[in-house]
Amino acid sequence: MMDHRIARLARVLVSASLVGCLTSLANADDLVPTGTLRATFIANNPVQAVTDAKSGEVSGPAADLGRELARRLGVPFTIKGVPGVQPVIDSVKDGTADIGFVAFDPVRAAQVDFTQPYSLAQNTYLVLDTSPIRAVAEVDRPDVRIGVGLNDAGDYFLTRTLKNAQLKRNAGGDLAVALAMLKAGEIDAYAANRQRLTAFVARQPAGLRIVADNFYGVEQSIVVAKGRAALLAQADRLIDEARASGFTAAAITRAGLAGVDVAPSRR
Repeated sequence: MMDHRIARLARVLVSASLVGCLTSLANADDLVPTGTLRATFIANNPVQAVTDAKSGEVSGPAADLGRELARRLGVPFTIKGVPGVQPVIDSVKDGTADIGFVAFDPVRAAQVDFTQPYSLAQNTYLVLDTSPIRAVAEVDRPDVRIGVGLNDAGDYFLTRTLKNAQLKRNAGGDLAVALAMLKAGEIDAYAANRQRLTAFVARQPAGLRIVADNFYGVEQSIVVAKGRAALLAQADRLIDEARASGFTAAAITRAGLAGVDVAPSRR
């Protein structure tokens, strides 16, 4: 009698397990129609991720979070860098990527849906070492010209908030172009995230200085196409749990990022 009960219980457990697996697979199919979670990020933004020139391997917080989301969904994962914000957004909109990594901005939110932020990338100014500018508060003046990457999060923020200084936009956000503009006297300061500026200054012989404080903590987020609410919910849940467990903090530390903080909970 006891053996019969145990056998029956085993059949029930196996059946429940199979149902759970099938349900999970069905959910994965709904969330990831191709069977592979495909992600894109901004190729020249190390705050998100970097691609090894030799191996092609992508590392950084975006790669770590994307891989973890794919693991939870039980599907393979791919990630690649694309040249700028709009290509990331376009890849999500046209279905060539399931998720993308970009900074939140209300202008962009009209095109795609954003998760809560997973990190804050602090933005500041690069100046020549001889510049009188020592703090963010000294920049917004009528005689100051600020360079910034066209359509960067910093561009949108400064466009909304500057009252006196003039913005000079740099298509592609090329820091070599920014340096040439600084040296030629075409701009007085260049706005970008602290990580990019720190890495750039370390490669220069001398003559540059990064302002000590920050003007904006850019909210790095995951985006999905409009209407993909279930995938968005899964990504939001991942961000909550990655924050609480220390996963995101570890990813930032592992990447050696400067001026990047774990975003606080909004819940």
